[in-house]
Amino acid sequence: MAVIALTGLATPSAAAAGTAALPASSPGCDAAHVAVAASLDTLTHRHGIPGAAVEADGGRCGKWNVARGVADLGTGRPMNAQDRLRIGSVSKTFTAAVVVQLAAEGRIGLDAPVERYLPGLIRGNGHDGRRITVRQLLQHTSGLPDHTEALVDRPVEEWRHRHFEPRELIATAIEQPRPDKKWHYSTTNFLIAGLVVEKVTGRGVEAEVTRRILQPLGLRDTYWPGDETRIRGPHSRSYFTGPDAPDGAPSPRIDGTEWNMSFGGAGGALISTPADVSRFFGALFGGELLPARWLDEMKRTVPADPDRLWPGARYGLGLIATPLECGGWWWGHGGTVPGGHRALGAVGPGGRSVALALNQVPNTDRAEEDFRAVVNTAFCAADRTGHLDITDRTDHTDSTDRTKETP
Repeated sequence: MAVIALTGLATPSAAAAGTAALPASSPGCDAAHVAVAASLDTLTHRHGIPGAAVEADGGRCGKWNVARGVADLGTGRPMNAQDRLRIGSVSKTFTAAVVVQLAAEGRIGLDAPVERYLPGLIRGNGHDGRRITVRQLLQHTSGLPDHTEALVDRPVEEWRHRHFEPRELIATAIEQPRPDKKWHYSTTNFLIAGLVVEKVTGRGVEAEVTRRILQPLGLRDTYWPGDETRIRGPHSRSYFTGPDAPDGAPSPRIDGTEWNMSFGGAGGALISTPADVSRFFGALFGGELLPARWLDEMKRTVPADPDRLWPGARYGLGLIATPLECGGWWWGHGGTVPGGHRALGAVGPGGRSVALALNQVPNTDRAEEDFRAVVNTAFCAADRTGHLDITDRTDHTDSTDRTKETP
């Protein structure tokens, strides 16, 4: 594993590096491009993120992208919006879309107990698959702990390169302390959802996502890596910081690009590009993957814990809804991997889609706020009066009891 010790941030010339592909100019679109570029500069200059990129599509500004900083600290290669990266929990929306497709086909009941499909899997420590529904898995209201919390307390080298089986990770989660809140973000929920898909189709969730979503949409840069620790094709390197030195010296940056993502599985293992992520969310909300009734099911939300996501966020079935400063909501998902990649895909006003990529996870609350602010800038800068033309179906009550709904 390469360890890169830095005495400061990227040099001004490296931090200013980047690419931009822009459509024909107009005053509003030019303003949006400048504003988004400035918001990326904030991440690379102020917060020391090596590289940041945005891909946007839809609306009167067409398709365009902007990148700042470097994709590879070793070579100085500029960040590029076409580079692949690990998209982490953005994978959850792909998995949720397949589960809801199967519900639309009558093969899965969203309000059926998990026990119907995976008898005996969830038992112990007060958890019971007979009382947890498929909907609750996708909505993070199952009450299950998150197996990833057991991993992050262990030295990285103990688990970074090893293979995990979903059932092994689920068993680990069940042994963890019970969450103290009704809504609890847990990647374990999506490992279980992936096993439900496998049970009803006879094929792994990776194969179903590939044949139902990746291939029909032509997402050629998106794939499940399995146990392969390297990223195929052009990609950004990713970085994380190690523990502080005993003498208080700044912690070094470590190259975390190579990683076995089996610990994330159906809830976090996908590799993609900003362009593919943007295309996926555009297709999902454009009616290419689900009938309107079933997309509405994905958009039925409950309040999310702001300590686990961010203030104002609501959660549907593998979808996050967040209010925009200019009105309406963006719908999508974010993703973080321990090796350093940070991703986000969203659909906002007028069906426009935006995808973001960083090659180091923001390490302060302010840096994370500035990361999310890029989404607001991308959606709001071109037209501050725009409104979402996709009906907002968030449930603004605090109830999470969906047991009486039909799938």
